[in-house]
Amino acid sequence: MSMRSILITLRPQQWVKNFVLFAGLIFSQNLSNSDMVLKTIIGFVLFCLLSSCVYVLNDVLDVESDRKHPLKSNRPIARGDIKISTAIVLFIILAIVSLGLSYWLSPSFALIALGYFVLNLLYSLYLKQVVIIDVMCLALGFVLRAVAGAVVIGVEISAWLIVCTTLLALFLGFGKRRHELMLLENQATEHRKILSEYSLYFLDQMISVVTASTVIAYAFYTLSPEVESKLGTTHMDLTIPFVLYGVFRYLYLIHRKEGGGSPTQMLLNDKPILANIILWLISVVLLVYVF
Repeated sequence: MSMRSILITLRPQQWVKNFVLFAGLIFSQNLSNSDMVLKTIIGFVLFCLLSSCVYVLNDVLDVESDRKHPLKSNRPIARGDIKISTAIVLFIILAIVSLGLSYWLSPSFALIALGYFVLNLLYSLYLKQVVIIDVMCLALGFVLRAVAGAVVIGVEISAWLIVCTTLLALFLGFGKRRHELMLLENQATEHRKILSEYSLYFLDQMISVVTASTVIAYAFYTLSPEVESKLGTTHMDLTIPFVLYGVFRYLYLIHRKEGGGSPTQMLLNDKPILANIILWLISVVLLVYVF
């Protein structure tokens, strides 16, 4: 066993998802508050440890099915580079450290972190085998990240934040299931039994619903008088084109490039999407903090 194998098992590339914690800081107009920035950064690090803890558990529980997967069979635990007993010890250490430090940071934050941990335990043990609920659990994980980011700095949790995060996460989740079905084809159920409950047509219908809902919800958010008053700007609607392009580009990658298996990889590897997100973030910061 090498440190490289351990690092791969922790999946640091997936930590990108935890940047959702910064939403509360940005949209509460507290980027200049050094104390809140520090708390958010610490919360981000703790959720990185916590999510890695969950990934280790998933790899342990799914070791046999992963060995039948064309890509996941290369994971250290599935390949045998890390013993199951060692992985379990790593899981316990990460759980104790991340949850313990979460309580030190904030009891309320720790409660959200514990909820995230329990949700993923239930998902790994049972809920990932329940059709539609499996994807909703993935979406709830994103919502808990966003809520944790607001709770750790003690700001109000926006209903719009929850709605938009939920819909976007469902969009990514159904896209992930579609990619798995396409990639594994006739062997899909050997790797993940729940895939027998899905079909490409059904998933395309779900993706269509959440795609439209995501765009509409974000448009309503930017045009809401409540949001205009809170953020002090009437021009948030200028960010809608970035959201439209991001959604359309992602759909293009799903349907024409057979992507979607790993939203994180697509974010990091697809330059148009990465550039679009950066431009969206810059425009949001300028509108909220400058104009």
